[in-house]
This record gives sequence, structure tokens and C-alpha cells, in this order.
Amino acid sequence: MIYLDHAATSYHKPKEVAEAVYNAIQGVGNCGRGAHGASLDSSRIIYKTRVALSSFFNVKDPSRVVLTSNATESLNIAIQGLLKPGDHCISTTVEHNSVLRPLYHMESCGVELTLIPADQKGCISINDIESAISSKTKAIVINHSSNVTGNVTDIESIGRLCHKHKLLFILDASQTAGIIPIDMQNNNISALCCSGHKSLLGPQGTGVLCLAKGVSPTPLLFGGTGVDSFSEKMPDKLPTSLEAGTLNTHSFAGLLASINYIVHYEQINIYNKANDFAQYFIEKASCIPGITMYGDFNALVRTPVVSLNIRDTDSGIISDELYDRYGVATRAGMHCAPGVHEVFNTVNQGMVRFSFSHFNTIEEVEAAIDALRMIEEGIL
Repeated sequence: MIYLDHAATSYHKPKEVAEAVYNAIQGVGNCGRGAHGASLDSSRIIYKTRVALSSFFNVKDPSRVVLTSNATESLNIAIQGLLKPGDHCISTTVEHNSVLRPLYHMESCGVELTLIPADQKGCISINDIESAISSKTKAIVINHSSNVTGNVTDIESIGRLCHKHKLLFILDASQTAGIIPIDMQNNNISALCCSGHKSLLGPQGTGVLCLAKGVSPTPLLFGGTGVDSFSEKMPDKLPTSLEAGTLNTHSFAGLLASINYIVHYEQINIYNKANDFAQYFIEKASCIPGITMYGDFNALVRTPVVSLNIRDTDSGIISDELYDRYGVATRAGMHCAPGVHEVFNTVNQGMVRFSFSHFNTIEEVEAAIDALRMIEEGIL
């Protein structure tokens, strides 16, 4: 199989990740639930993971790194825990449903919501965002990169905007964490939300919520924490206040290993290799007649994601052909981002998404291009 669906999840993992998960399953107990060696070993893994993530994103304080089960949980904690009825929130029409659905829920609870539309390339104007700010605006929620187009948001400008107007900046970094450097302090990010299994190369079932100093969402979940057992409320202090129930230590051991791997090989090297594959694919595939690609291909920075269609053929048919006949794994359909498809008028057709990793090879990319060419010729 030629795996080109890394925007859904990283299929190839560093061997250190699998080894760390295996060793944790074999040898650790429940974090924060005892004073014996197995429990303390688990607590050490969790603490080291928080320290590594705090350093990776420049959070400054490991206690402000909340460990969750996925990016969706992180986003729900941030959005539902920081917004209240009467607040105004700004986001965009091209968000993933992990952002849109919590926002629609909060809108039903009394939060005023403004969604900024994208232009014909799927890009968002910073000026349009600033024009939407009112005296009631409390937060801007936006993705760092679209999971469909690969367009990258200028978070430095968004951060300055939030600082200028004293707004919360909630960032969905699911498509960039691990491949594009993110600095919470320099970019004035209030809440950074991401999954651990995509470009961070960790196991599924891991998510991250990093919170800036002074930003404390109300809990989304309530339950056991291992401390303050007689209290009827969740503990006040982070990260315990937002982590009800047993943490997934086995998988976070893998995430710790993947963070160490990325730090060792450096994000810029990982990004450059994956981006070179994407750029080569764009150059060659765009020459095939009948192919339409979607997004801003003149941008200086993009994630290694390319979505396309062949004429008016349903994206599911193309994706199935790619896998069944040529062994190329892609993602067809709506990608949980309905607004993107409204921009490009692909609501009925969907798109075929190719997403690349530094683990791919140029031979795999060329094979995918050849497969597209043969499918296109067969459609004529």
C-alpha cells in the first residue's frame, strides 16, 4: 500500500513510538493512583510528556499542558469552558466540524457567533476578522491549516490582533502540530488544541490542550482525579481540574517518544521532505488534463496536503480506483469540513485528498501520479 492519507492519521510511526507503548503496557500502573512503583512509573511518563510538550510549544509551564483523548476533546474543553452566554465569538466557515459543532452548540446556548467567509482560494482575510470584532467579542477560534486545502493561517497576525483587542486566541493546530513550529508565547495563543496521532506521529487516542497563563476553562468532564476525594467539585488546579478519569499512559508514552523523535530530527527537516513530495506531486499532477486542484498554491507556506478532482467524477469513485487498482490510499468526500466544499462548489462531488509524510518516497509519489494519469485516461 502507498499511504497518502497522513492528514487523517500518521500511518508510519517511528519505531521508538511502538517500543515505548509496548514497554508501558508491560510495566506501568495508573498515574496518580498509588505510591507503589508501577503507579509512580506511570506518573513519571505523564510528567515527562507534559514537560516535553511544554518545551515543544513554548508553554513555559508543564502544569498548563492538559492531556486529552483527541483534538476534538481539547477543542470542546476550550470552546465550552471559556465561552459563556452573551459572549461573541469569531471563527471561519472553513473550519473542521471539531470546531464548528462545538461553536454551533454554544450558539444554541446564547453565544453570538460570526463565521468569516473564505475567498475563492479558501483563504481568510485578517481584515475581515478584525472588522467583525465588537465590544462583546471574547475569542477568535481558527485552524492553523485547513485539512482539505493545506492553506496555512497567519497565526502571528491573529495573535497580534487578539493581543490588541484583549481577546482569547483558541487555535486548532491538528494539521500543523509537529510539522510547522508553533510558539504559544510569541503568537499570543490562549489555548492550543491538537491531536497526538497526526503530524506529532504519536498513537491514536492522544490529544493535547495547552493553556496560557491565566486561561482556565471550566471542566467539561467530572469524575475521579486521585486527589480531593471528599470534594464534590473538581480540583481547582491545572491540569487535574480538566483531566477526569484515568489517563491513557500507554499511548502518552508513545507520544513522548514521538516528540523526542521530532525534536531530534527537527521539524524543519520533516516539513521540507514532506513538502518536497507535495510540490512534486502538484507540479506533475497539475499537467494531467481534466484535473482540478483546490487551494492557494502561491502561498509561501502550505502543509503537504493536495485535494483534487478529475472532471466531474465523484471523488469516492476516484479514491476507490486509486486504492483497488493501484494500492494508493487517499481520502475522499467532505473531510468533515462542509464549508470548504461550499467555497469550491464540491458539495456533491467531494474531493480526493492526498497528504504526504517524510516517511514516503519519491517512487511512491510517482506511482500515485501515474495512477491518476491512467484513471484520467480511462475516464475519457
